[in-house]
Amino acid sequence: MRKDDKNTNYKYLSFLLLTLCVFQAPLVAFAKDKVPPANLQPLEDIPPPPIADDGNLTDEPKITIVKKKNGDTVEEYRIGGNLYMMKVTPAHGVPYYMHKEDQDGGWLNDGPTQPFSIPKWTLFRF
Repeated sequence: MRKDDKNTNYKYLSFLLLTLCVFQAPLVAFAKDKVPPANLQPLEDIPPPPIADDGNLTDEPKITIVKKKNGDTVEEYRIGGNLYMMKVTPAHGVPYYMHKEDQDGGWLNDGPTQPFSIPKWTLFRF
């Protein structure tokens, strides 16, 4: 950068700052002169919105854990009271999942040998 370029930049910067100060001064002066009217009424207090009851939410599944006598653990996942998936953790072995293919269908086993299953997500619930 040349010395002339630096001087030009400083000139532009000083001109910009001077312009801002000149145009801001009247705004500050007018703001100080503003007096609120004497007949103002206070606003009424607005109560906060009610807190949502978490018991009505159906987005999260309810999980029930059942321990069997043989050491197996079964986790039951329910939405809206309907059992849709179970995770079975044997005392000795690999955990596996069982889920319903549809409302009328039987249980599918997602274990070491997984069957073909189409993913089904609930995007909207009316």
